[in-house]
Amino acid sequence: MNPDLAWEVWSSERARRVENVLQLALPPATEPPQNLHEAMRYAVLGGGKRIRALLAYASGELASADPHAVDAAAAAVELIHAYSLIHDDLPCMDDDALRRGKPACHVAFGEATALLAGDALQSLAFERLASGSIPDPQAQIARLGRASGSRGMAGGQAMDLASVGVGLNLAELERMHRLKTGALIQAAVRLGAACGRIMSAQENDALDRYADAVGLAFQVVDDVLDVEGTSQSLGKTAGKDAAQGKPTYVSLLGITTANARIASLQAEASAALAGFGPSARRLLELGGWLSARTR
Repeated sequence: MNPDLAWEVWSSERARRVENVLQLALPPATEPPQNLHEAMRYAVLGGGKRIRALLAYASGELASADPHAVDAAAAAVELIHAYSLIHDDLPCMDDDALRRGKPACHVAFGEATALLAGDALQSLAFERLASGSIPDPQAQIARLGRASGSRGMAGGQAMDLASVGVGLNLAELERMHRLKTGALIQAAVRLGAACGRIMSAQENDALDRYADAVGLAFQVVDDVLDVEGTSQSLGKTAGKDAAQGKPTYVSLLGITTANARIASLQAEASAALAGFGPSARRLLELGGWLSARTR
């Protein structure tokens, strides 16, 4: 690793790295059942910001981990994220036809194949994590399972579906997003750090506070972009939250206060890392980049 690399160079290198890891982890499209494997590769490769993988590599650097040790964790969180996007886009969920600037998986391959592709990607995530070199794999697999299940991402999605047309207060909205988005972000940070030196309880608590703030900031930015962005810039349908009557930070707070909330959360994320010194550089840069993103 080179600590002198500019953020843009470092993040591009890590994104390419996990793309290569995913290329090798996914079954080839020529292997039967070809249609399923093609759908899996379509949903995972060649798109996305790789935020969760970047978080894993950045926290791995904080813990002095070799990037090779982080590869399985980075791939696993990206596979879980890709599966969740496939399922989120289905007509029975958010019913979106566009994802990462191209037709959603169920539009390209049909609903049945898309559903199976999501299921298979979830299984592959745990397979990759189990076969990697991460210390204490049983505990890390359990961590990813909790982050993905009813007390994490899936539970947050259930709350999201139930909230359509319902007035939530800020605490309820943030609880939903801590599960739907934040749980996997926290898992990515902790899984990456687990690939390096042993962290103290205080250090793990600081990483959790960082991940919590970053996860919420990511969602507030997402809500602002849903109002201010375009489908072309976002790679997904813009304005859907308002059209579906979903509670968002913008509908609850307004644009100005939502942007102030982003700045406050970024400050919280930075403060949580204060005790780590220079080793937290990439996590700090990543927090700033997520708060300022435009897509």
